[in-house]
Amino acid sequence: MNLRDALARQRLLAIIRGSDPDACVRTAEVLAEAGVRLLEVSLTSADALAVLRRVVEELGDDVGVGAGTVLTDADARHVLDSGAAFAVTPALGAGVTTAVELGLPVLAGALTPTEVVAARDAGAAAVKVFPAATLGPAHVRALRDPFPDVPLVPVGGVDLPDVPRYVAAGACAVGVGSPLTGDAPHGGDTAALRERAAAFVAAARDGSGSSWTS
Repeated sequence: MNLRDALARQRLLAIIRGSDPDACVRTAEVLAEAGVRLLEVSLTSADALAVLRRVVEELGDDVGVGAGTVLTDADARHVLDSGAAFAVTPALGAGVTTAVELGLPVLAGALTPTEVVAARDAGAAAVKVFPAATLGPAHVRALRDPFPDVPLVPVGGVDLPDVPRYVAAGACAVGVGSPLTGDAPHGGDTAALRERAAAFVAAARDGSGSSWTS
């Protein structure tokens, strides 16, 4: 898939991380039903590779399904074999290098300008600004000045009111985990998940003020 274009088009990446494999799959289904078109299954989830395979099999024709917390060479190879359309990392390292070598698009974690340059030079399709809440939208805006052509995706502590702020600061998209999924991946409330998903989709798509262009 063209991850860069998909992020710019959808503006929202939902991150699924949970202790109940069946609930993680159901969370993915509810998110897709609510209009979320980019999903990340974190490798820190219970039975993550099996969850990833199930979500790809059930939703892969309609939703871009990637794997998150890809840290090692083995992680990259396993998620590719499990059907991931892209990989997400919290930082630079072997996970990024191997995924790129295998032709798997990567959203690579970085926080500082030096790390953004390293992620770009490593072949990342986009840069995950993580943990975003540490420095906030102002940091994304500051990074856009020297790196106007690098898609920046803030992740970590991004809640619903933050979405328009990051978009206005020039974010290509936002990545959201527990503020969106809540307790659903652990077997919790999917009705509340559906409501939150609709709100996040609306907030992300109301991003006409973003300075980012793909």
